[in-house]
Amino acid sequence: MSLVLATDAQKAQRDAVTHAAWGSPLSVPQYQEREARLRAHPWSREGMNTWLWLADDGRVLASCETFHTDSFLRGADGQLTQGDSYAIASVYTEEHLRGRGHATRLMDAVAVELEQVAPRPHSVVLFSDVGAPLYRRSGYADVPAWDWHLDAVDAPGGRPVDGGLMETDVAGALARMRRPDVPFFLWPSASQVDWHLERERIYADLLARPRPRACGAVVGESTALWTMNARYGELVVLMLDARDASAAQVLLTEARRVAHHAGLKRVVWWEEPTTASLLSGVPGAVRVQRDGSLPMLRPLRPGLPPAPEVPFPRALWV
Repeated sequence: MSLVLATDAQKAQRDAVTHAAWGSPLSVPQYQEREARLRAHPWSREGMNTWLWLADDGRVLASCETFHTDSFLRGADGQLTQGDSYAIASVYTEEHLRGRGHATRLMDAVAVELEQVAPRPHSVVLFSDVGAPLYRRSGYADVPAWDWHLDAVDAPGGRPVDGGLMETDVAGALARMRRPDVPFFLWPSASQVDWHLERERIYADLLARPRPRACGAVVGESTALWTMNARYGELVVLMLDARDASAAQVLLTEARRVAHHAGLKRVVWWEEPTTASLLSGVPGAVRVQRDGSLPMLRPLRPGLPPAPEVPFPRALWV
């Protein structure tokens, strides 16, 4: 068996196979268009690879994707040292090949490869939709995962935001946001956030859905970035830097309005360890334990903090 990088033709072939897992509500051609457009995005071109685990006769036994993302270690003096982390996505084994350990061997081989090619290795992360046990075998530790749900409503009154954010404002918004005050964290680039917005653009095109009127908002020194998940009818908060609970309420009330006007059902925010208290007092906010997209982390170097101490904003998801 061997680990190889997929050719463009092999990527297209895997798209036809993996549609069964991730394609709904798109048709196979629409899903293939989605995947081709996402691979053409600048963030993907800069740091995405598709990996194949091959049998000796060349058959594909399992596949996955990796995306490079920046991560940071904070020293005792508070200074940040930048390193290289990788997000793994779309781990897939065809049904008739499952139960034979192919995905586990693929994941182990990819981690070994990344350890060798990363110039400043930090970690590999993934967001499991099949629970934690499969990936624990490959050295991944899971992080408790909770969502906050708020119904989409055109809430009247209340303090208004200072302004909405457009796609051209993303880089500036990220630059204003505070970095987590923790020993280790991953941080999305403006290009990665735009990759999420490209997904929004694709689904809006293919499903003839209206897009939200803004991709975030600002109130005082507090900022939120969000995107539409048309597949589930949600406005997903990608990043939330609220300086206090009052600012969080203002930003999320605006998100609820934006979601309502886009015809979406709700707003969803991923809970983070350092900001979990922000939503506890927001009227109508419901905390729900997540059973999909479970954050998991495998260190590529010794000395990283335990996975549960690492914040995972939704913008890191792939």
